[in-house]
This record gives sequence, C-alpha cells and structure tokens, in this order.
Amino acid sequence: MTNILIPNQQDLDQKLQKIVAWWSKHFHVIADFDRTLTKAFVDGKPTSSLEGIFDEEGHLGEIYSAKAMVYFNTYYPIEIDPTVSIEKKKSLMHEWRGKVFMAKIEAWITRNIITQAMKSDQIMFRSGYEIFFEMLKKNNIPLLIFSASGLWYEWIYGSLAHKKILSDNVDIIANSFVRNEEGKAVAYREPIIHSYNKGEVVVKDLPIYDEIKNRKNIILIGDSLGDVHMADGFDYQNIIKIWFLAHEDPENRKQYQEKFDIIILNDGPMDEVNKLLKKIVK
Repeated sequence: MTNILIPNQQDLDQKLQKIVAWWSKHFHVIADFDRTLTKAFVDGKPTSSLEGIFDEEGHLGEIYSAKAMVYFNTYYPIEIDPTVSIEKKKSLMHEWRGKVFMAKIEAWITRNIITQAMKSDQIMFRSGYEIFFEMLKKNNIPLLIFSASGLWYEWIYGSLAHKKILSDNVDIIANSFVRNEEGKAVAYREPIIHSYNKGEVVVKDLPIYDEIKNRKNIILIGDSLGDVHMADGFDYQNIIKIWFLAHEDPENRKQYQEKFDIIILNDGPMDEVNKLLKKIVK
C-alpha cells in the first residue's frame, strides 16, 4: 500500500469541507507535469524529465547533449539545495533555462524532432491517471498544467493526445519558441517558466482565465518545493496542496511537511487525488 503522509489532518479536513460546500463549479486543479502526472520511477529505475529523455536519447546530437549535461550538473544541485534562497534560485534557474534554450536553437530543434522524441517509452503516467482526467472532463473542471520544460507545450499536448486524455478543460502553460517557416526554433519567448516562478506567470493573460477567475478553490499537485507556488497568481479562497515524493530527503522533510497538506510517498499512484476529487464532485 502506498504510504500517505498528512501533516495536519484537522486542517486538511477543514479545507476539504469548505471546498465541498462550494461545490465543483467553484473549483479547479493546477498540476505540474514531469514526475507529477508522470512517474519518477519505472521498474525501480529513476526516469528522466521530458527534457532529460530528449537529451539522453541524443535527438539534437552529441554537442548539444554534452552542453545540456554540463548545465544540468551545474544547476540542478542548486535547484534542490534547501540552503539556497528562493530569490537566488529564481535567478539561477532563469539563467539555466536560457542557456539550454539557446543550445537547442543553435542545434536547430524542429517540431519533427520533438514529434519523434515523443515516442519514447520512458514516459509513463501514474496509475489512476485515466480516472483523474475523466473525472475532471466529465464535471467540466479546468485543469491547468504548468511545465518548465524546454520542449514547448507541444510535447505535453502530444503526450496527452496520444493517451486520449486531452480535452477542452485542459490548458497547458509552458515555455515556447519562435519558429521560422520551416518550423525551426529561432528564439525563445519570455518570460521563461522555470521551477521557481510558475506562480508568477501572468494568470490574467491566460486563455483560460475567464473560465477560472471565479473558481476560488484549488487542488494543487506537484513534486518539488518550487511547485508549491504555482497558485500564487490566483485569487483563491481554499487550496489543498499535494506533493508526490519519489524519495525522501531528510533535509527537506520539515519544509514539505509545512507546505503541503498531503504527501504521497514512494512515487505512488493518483488514488489519493482521485479520492479527493470524488468527494468534491460527489
């Protein structure tokens, strides 16, 4: 059985009661993609992020892959270091994303290359994802998927379409490139979305804003401490924050217990999320 950690059961119960009282038409879901909707481990082995898969499989050649690995080894330890301030992380994550995006542009990344990479068998959604997406679709509940990936929103869009779980209630907020007539990336669009500024995206500029502006209750789902801020730009009344934890870091334990209402240990399935949704949509 998947281990579930609830730091404050009473607080969680009170939040859920308030959300249920408002009913589902006043509710929406915000989720990260990599290692949140998808698994962090497959057959006991850690999986890469979408971008990691892309880099490891060499879709842009050895020169690009070597650059990407250097950037990862330089910046990723900073991203997960609990002793580094959020402000410093924001600056360095922006720097990291910018370098990776420029490397992709220099390697002439195209839509066709991404389409080919999407066929990777390393992408595995969490058990119970079909129920999750179907419940949201059936009850017309908006789902906002945030991603800091450097592979454009088309990768996520394509992944959802391939699984036949893409519907009108789903909106993807991710990085994107400016392309030429041949579909090659020639520049990247600002603002860059990274793991520590998702909540700073200008929500009112999103196509789905009119649909969610009066939905004051949120379930937020992520897998990193930075994801806790994905709802910062929303005017909400009640929020339940859920964290998928693939492996516990003792140094981060206090932080995630303070910031999340439900912690799903051991890279578990969507069952706990689906249980909450059923109570809300009745």
